[in-house]
Amino acid sequence: MAKTKTIWFCTECGADSPKWQGRCPACGAWNTMVEEKVDTRSSKGGLVARSIKSRPQKVSEIEVVDEARISMPSHELNRVLGGGLVKGSLVLIGGDPGIGKSTLVLQNILSIKTKRILYVSGEESATQLKMRADRIGRVSDNVYIACETSLENIMEHISDTEPEIVVVDSIQTIASDSIESSAGSVSQVRECSAQLLKYAKESGVPVLLIGHINKEGSIAGPKVLEHIVDAVLQFEGDRHYMYRILRSIKNRFGSTSELGIYEMCQRGLREVANPSEMLLNFNSGNDELSGVAVGITLEGIRPFLIEVQALVSTAAYGTPQRSVTGFDAKRMNMLLAVLEKRVGFKLAQKDVFLNIAGGLKVNDTALDLPVICAILSSNVDMTIPHGTCMAGEVGLSGEIRQVTRIEQRISEAEKLGMKSIIIPCHNLKGIDRSKFNIHIEEVSKVEEAFRTLFS
Repeated sequence: MAKTKTIWFCTECGADSPKWQGRCPACGAWNTMVEEKVDTRSSKGGLVARSIKSRPQKVSEIEVVDEARISMPSHELNRVLGGGLVKGSLVLIGGDPGIGKSTLVLQNILSIKTKRILYVSGEESATQLKMRADRIGRVSDNVYIACETSLENIMEHISDTEPEIVVVDSIQTIASDSIESSAGSVSQVRECSAQLLKYAKESGVPVLLIGHINKEGSIAGPKVLEHIVDAVLQFEGDRHYMYRILRSIKNRFGSTSELGIYEMCQRGLREVANPSEMLLNFNSGNDELSGVAVGITLEGIRPFLIEVQALVSTAAYGTPQRSVTGFDAKRMNMLLAVLEKRVGFKLAQKDVFLNIAGGLKVNDTALDLPVICAILSSNVDMTIPHGTCMAGEVGLSGEIRQVTRIEQRISEAEKLGMKSIIIPCHNLKGIDRSKFNIHIEEVSKVEEAFRTLFS
């Protein structure tokens, strides 16, 4: 006979406790314990004999076979997944509300004409999904829509339809009748994800889950949800900008260093094959403006050129302003201190505004040199020569430190028609320079970079 008892779950890590605690004993987070009611069934008859279906194997005896993958219509999505959707995998896609998660998944599955696909929506009606499909411009007879929030009913639809791909939008709206709690709770998210994982592994059908994120930007729900799935993809970007980035946080079947870039259009998401062209302004009118530098950054293993904009002006009030968009504010303050101490530029009484064009957020330390050069260019009101790009990390003593994957950075700059590139000294040690047609300038100090640009 079913019995109900109360257990407290941590919303951060999913750890349970028989009573409320202010701090989670597992992860140490404060005020994250929530109350859930669960059913417990008493077992009778003691231990039950179970048949062992598997046996331990030596590593040398295990046969290595390539995972069967389903190629998705979007090349950017295929790259982030590691070559396609692996059969029997459970993939979680998370992002801000209205960022385009459902649009990304829907326009991909509507373009697959050879697979039977079941799209389960717990947030939108069938009419809303049909209107979105018409707006995207893709209508398919292979995609079946089911508006359902009950896990048991979803499994019945799966049994009747026998799909080859299953999409659940979103996992926070699905609830199981066996658990007495509302949809989106810790126990419901964990139980529904575990049941869908069991189905995916037993049937070999890939399952795509769409999830919400919390105010901190991480996947909402217990952390165990990210441990259950095979891949976690983060769809991010500013809703006020057109561009979106699909980033792999976890991937058991591929690399986590890949990312895909999309542009939000009226008819859905458009792939951006060359991100450097979208992040650079090739308008000749910008050639006469100071405070603009072109840097080469890496997102995973993918290099692209990005425009760094800076504005330095006299402080109108007593306390100077430091405003940063798309770059680490603390790191910019460190670079300003280096300019003040090591190079001799007095910026303590000046406002400094820094912006990474395109609405992207970058963490590559190779952008230190473009940031400093943009700030110096605006401070002295001198224009950086057109066709010049740069990459380098700046240390506290004012030295230019070496960066990784310098060959890929130089090749990307050369491919986009840059005339010269400034890189750290000895970064090309052991590399054949003859294969590059771009002029390469090596510097070891910030002062050398300043003389190279403005002498």
